Amino acid sequence: MAIPYEETNLYKIRHSLAHVMAQAVLEMFPEGKVAIGPPIEDGFYYDFDLPRPLTPEDIKKIQKRMKKLLNKKHEFHRRELSAAEAKELFADQPYKVELIEGLEAGGVDENGEPTDEPPVISTYKHDTFEDLCKGPHVEHLGKINGKAFKLMKVAGAYWRGDEKREQLQRIYGTAWETPDQLKEHIKRLEEAEKRDHRRLGKELDLFSTNADMLGGGLILWHPKGGLMRHLAEDFCKVEHLSNGYDLVYTPHIGKSTLWETSGHLDFYRDDMYAPLDIDGQEYFLKPMNCPFHILMYKTDLRSYRELPLRFAEWGTVYRYERSGVLHGLLRVRGFTQDDAHHFVQQEKMPEEIDFVLNFCLHILRSFGFSEFQAYLSTRPGDDKAVGDPEQWRASEHALEEALKRADIPYEIDDGGGAFYGPKIDLKIKDALGREWQLSTIQFDFNLPERFDMTYVGEDGQTHRPYMVHRALMGSMERFFGVLIEHYAGSFPVWLAPVQAVLIPIADRHVEYCETVAKQLDEKGIRAEVRLGRERMNNKIRIAQKQKIPYMLIVGDKELEGSQVAVRLRGGEDLGALALDDFEGRILEAIANKA
Repeated sequence: MAIPYEETNLYKIRHSLAHVMAQAVLEMFPEGKVAIGPPIEDGFYYDFDLPRPLTPEDIKKIQKRMKKLLNKKHEFHRRELSAAEAKELFADQPYKVELIEGLEAGGVDENGEPTDEPPVISTYKHDTFEDLCKGPHVEHLGKINGKAFKLMKVAGAYWRGDEKREQLQRIYGTAWETPDQLKEHIKRLEEAEKRDHRRLGKELDLFSTNADMLGGGLILWHPKGGLMRHLAEDFCKVEHLSNGYDLVYTPHIGKSTLWETSGHLDFYRDDMYAPLDIDGQEYFLKPMNCPFHILMYKTDLRSYRELPLRFAEWGTVYRYERSGVLHGLLRVRGFTQDDAHHFVQQEKMPEEIDFVLNFCLHILRSFGFSEFQAYLSTRPGDDKAVGDPEQWRASEHALEEALKRADIPYEIDDGGGAFYGPKIDLKIKDALGREWQLSTIQFDFNLPERFDMTYVGEDGQTHRPYMVHRALMGSMERFFGVLIEHYAGSFPVWLAPVQAVLIPIADRHVEYCETVAKQLDEKGIRAEVRLGRERMNNKIRIAQKQKIPYMLIVGDKELEGSQVAVRLRGGEDLGALALDDFEGRILEAIANKA
């Protein structure tokens, strides 16, 4: 079993460097205030309240000062304090005092459980810098290679993630055990930058945002992006229908009584938009589709013979994400979930889990993803879970056995399930090896109780159905953000908005190009003719930049022989092909989703 990240040497290095960076910043800005500075996936950050904005030159000076501090090889020393002692120590650091007061007001034990015992507050000190911290750290600064870290950027960050609180400056750094690892990471970042879906979305004219006029986190799908989304949804809907799903549609708003019954107003209200007053009644934009599907289920007395019922919807939902976390297509406020809910009798539940897991894998593989990692989250503590413990055990067993049969690597997050049921989170790896959370298969023992859902079993008695939430792509917006970065905009032929572009060498070749484009269009191939006064080589470069799969060059030879000279977007020259041969080639690529 893999060592938890928090116990690795790399975590200790990054955590320690966050402290060193804070020391270096305070040496440059003695009046500065420090907030928090944790390790993160590839490095560390620290938030500061400083008298002026940091400049790129400041970042260079901070990094240089950090390297000098590392050479002194100071040891880290831990000590424990009472809340009163800690507040006295950090009297000139208001953010630290606020954290201490929070610990004091809501004490927790070492497992994060509430306790009436006085909080244990620990600090770590090296050289002149002491920080409120639980650790761990390296033994001394000599354990850190000064050539294996780099400060990356400065960004704005609200204190405690609250946009109504103070805005701080966050310095990000990356750190590794060796200089070679740092170089490899920088290369990966450079490649990731080339694949950034926000940049490619603009260059390829797929989507846009307009925070000033439209609002943050809301997406405008342009014609090319809209076509790609249509193609993806159309393929998925056909697959759903042929696999026993019913497609449904539900409203964008619902009365407050619906969200009270579902529990969303109790547990999820901070993430919902403010209510609308309609005829004296409160309505809410829906953050989820599930309550609507339950109402549909309850329109009739259900029999075991009808089950499983599989309601699927491409339903647009709205969630109030804080402005600081909005990020292109990956984190938005209005998005369309490829949502489904399975209602199944208890004894058929294991085979239904097999079905839904394999269906998720089939769809994701159809879009070119082949590496998966699953995470199985199990029942939390007894006082944090609803439902019969036997239901939990049976459901967890069904999820784990399905993962084994699908031969998917998985990890168990013991106690990490939601209060209403266990789940599988299915992550894919993209072309850079990054993991992305997409599919979720989630049991729910809560909503069937809240809505009193039943079916008549073979014994003539009423029973409670099992309910499974299933988001396959997660959301169309996030999925397309991942898809753009995975393919770097060079989409499979079947998804490419323009599949072939005809490039006439001279004006006398235009009519033939237009005839070929029409013929390809009649065969279902999306083709266009590149007109204009640019030279042929420039037209080819433009087509390559737009990631069009096939460039068809037409000159006198091609005109006379009913041919096209084929070049691929990667630069490969296939030479002249008969038009029928090219059509066969591209139609095969489309059919195979190559």
